[in-house]
Amino acid sequence: VGLMRDVYERLLTAWNERNATAFADLFAPDGLLIGFDGSQVPGTRIAAHLAPILTDHPTARYVAKVRSIREVGPDATLLHAIAGMIPPGQHDLAPSVDTVQTLLTERRGDSWAIVLFQNTPAQYHSRPDLAALHHSELLPAVLDDVTVI
Repeated sequence: VGLMRDVYERLLTAWNERNATAFADLFAPDGLLIGFDGSQVPGTRIAAHLAPILTDHPTARYVAKVRSIREVGPDATLLHAIAGMIPPGQHDLAPSVDTVQTLLTERRGDSWAIVLFQNTPAQYHSRPDLAALHHSELLPAVLDDVTVI
């Protein structure tokens, strides 16, 4: 469980540090990234896909809360989290980019690799109570300036 949290935190830290290579290196070659916009990128193409985004655009910083981690077999683990983003130069979350994230990892030899990372917009249509809950759960990460709680 602690190892999966570490993989997830390293993934978000790589994004926050705008390091496409470090982000991609966490994936299995046959892994899959499903982005916020629905893009589907195989593990071998993630670094090339993210490099221009992270190089050419002032990306927002992720903060996240892990809601659950569970084994789905002896060599696979599923992590479910909520996340928000803090735009550059700001100190508050941007509600328009709230997200629900799913991370599936698989043991590959002596290490773990991401086989699926899905980043789904959390828009909570007509449910402001759920949007408020999302933000209230992330507030400790924002206040403590940490990536994952």
